[in-house]
Amino acid sequence: MDDISLEPVRLSIELAAVTMVILLILATPLAWWLARTRSPLRAPVSAVVTLPLVLPPSVLGFYILVALGPHGPIGGLTQSLGLGLLTFSFPGLVVGSVIYSLPFAVQPLQAAFESIGNRPMEVAATLGAKPLDAFFSVVVPLARPGFLTACVLTFAHTIGEFGVVLMIGGNIPGKTQVVSTEIYTFVEAMEYDKAHWLAGGMLLFSFIVLLAVTLFNRRSKSSSYSATPV
Repeated sequence: MDDISLEPVRLSIELAAVTMVILLILATPLAWWLARTRSPLRAPVSAVVTLPLVLPPSVLGFYILVALGPHGPIGGLTQSLGLGLLTFSFPGLVVGSVIYSLPFAVQPLQAAFESIGNRPMEVAATLGAKPLDAFFSVVVPLARPGFLTACVLTFAHTIGEFGVVLMIGGNIPGKTQVVSTEIYTFVEAMEYDKAHWLAGGMLLFSFIVLLAVTLFNRRSKSSSYSATPV
């Protein structure tokens, strides 16, 4: 264990935290729109959001790599702005992680918003609250379980991703090498003892995350049932 660098662990946590914050900002209005709209675009947008769940990570990573590359739309834009290329860099990993973990943020929030319904917003409107005020003062507290689930799932999913980060960022120590790619490095070098430490830690972390989400959702449902008048 002493020979294992903690830098990939730190980098993984930093990547997961940044991705989680960005996804909360992006996924909240998107999930709200999907939960309330009757637009014919709802189905195509929902399919695009869900796409990372069914696409192989290598396929998704390849197209993100092309988009971030020198001839891609994002790569061309960042170069024209003097920012250089995002490939094989931490910002590039953030872009890939946000896209890859998008459904893990949108779907819990969408489900939470749909379960709330329109009634709380209508009541807030009759009391003179503006839509934005009503959203933050009424909807957000009611949707707290969805926000917590989205945070936990996106953080955990980002910690465990491999194919996308390897495709976009490579495996550069101290720069783009996260826990999952370091495990790959240890296995490739047949250093199974070191791989066991990290893989076991990932297994325990994933179990704890899933257990916490399950217990929290069960407690939230119990609280909602007990609060419902008979």
